[in-house]
Amino acid sequence: MKNSRKNFIKGHLKEITILISTLFLILALSMVSFSQTLEEKVDEYIDPLIQMDKFSGSILIAQKGEILFSKGYGMANYEHNVPNTSHTKFRMGSLTKQFTAMAIMQLQEKGLLDVEGPIIKYFPDYPEAGKIITIHHLLTHTSGIPSFTGFPDFQKTSMMPSSLEETIARFKDKALEFAPGEKYNYSNSGYILLGAIIEKVSGQSYEVFLKENIFQPLKMMNTGYDHHSTILKDRAAGYCLSNEGLINAAYTDMSIPHGAGALYTTAEDLYLWDRALYTEKLVKKSSLDKIFTPFMENSGYGWRIGDSFNRKIVAHSGGINGFTTRIARYLDDEVCVIVLINIEGIGVGGIARDLAAIVFRRKI
Repeated sequence: MKNSRKNFIKGHLKEITILISTLFLILALSMVSFSQTLEEKVDEYIDPLIQMDKFSGSILIAQKGEILFSKGYGMANYEHNVPNTSHTKFRMGSLTKQFTAMAIMQLQEKGLLDVEGPIIKYFPDYPEAGKIITIHHLLTHTSGIPSFTGFPDFQKTSMMPSSLEETIARFKDKALEFAPGEKYNYSNSGYILLGAIIEKVSGQSYEVFLKENIFQPLKMMNTGYDHHSTILKDRAAGYCLSNEGLINAAYTDMSIPHGAGALYTTAEDLYLWDRALYTEKLVKKSSLDKIFTPFMENSGYGWRIGDSFNRKIVAHSGGINGFTTRIARYLDDEVCVIVLINIEGIGVGGIARDLAAIVFRRKI
């Protein structure tokens, strides 16, 4: 029997070789076909949104260390006819918070702070509530501190430069909305305080600390603190939709959002961030586990944790004048969907979910 098998293989070696080669060719072609189909489907989905002035930006989709799709749509600057690309720089808005949270965890690992400690330690003149509000409360939006971005005068005051102390003074004496740890209420004020804590504990500016401890180690060379005065190559202009179509977004002085929303990035840089979060390049696994542990309303440290398409997802959206952003990480499949839009107020969560549906071959 063994000899007959050997003789059969020898006699049909050429045919077997051709068959194997053909199978590899079919596999290769099917992979190319999927890639092309993915781009075609994304184009088919995005193009109508562009026609309605409801999309202009950059999209990146990746899985298990491979970028499946990366492309810019619309214009980075409509006045100068500059198109968006995969390396266009967009303001992050609240995606900034996940970097602020990471910096806090790095400082904890260095023994320079304790997330369970009260904030009065860093703000001695804070009202009595500072003795019971912890860093953990700030990270998880459970402090009860009202968000200053919801104050009636915010739009007017957001156009004027403000030091951290001046920004904190706007909300620190306001009554708490609830007892710390009792409820969840999204608060930009909490992340302003976290940005200030990073500066007080590290002895560096928020901008420099993040650059040296996160962006440079990950080679995120196109990410940083957005200053209006800086000449920043490939920076997108921000827009909003009016009854007459797109118009320039209202000005915001970037000294104000600070640790709550002052960073800019590219889709490609956010992908480097995504990959790093599967490793211990920045913090230990124990710290990562803490970051991605859902507390009230599924809020982690700078992230929201939940389920989508029967898969675990950690994600967050951002919004700031002229920009809407989202990063969604499907951990079971190591799929990452990044959407950066230079139009404010766009339903980016739905867009990112629909793009994930395309990847998972689900109905939109």
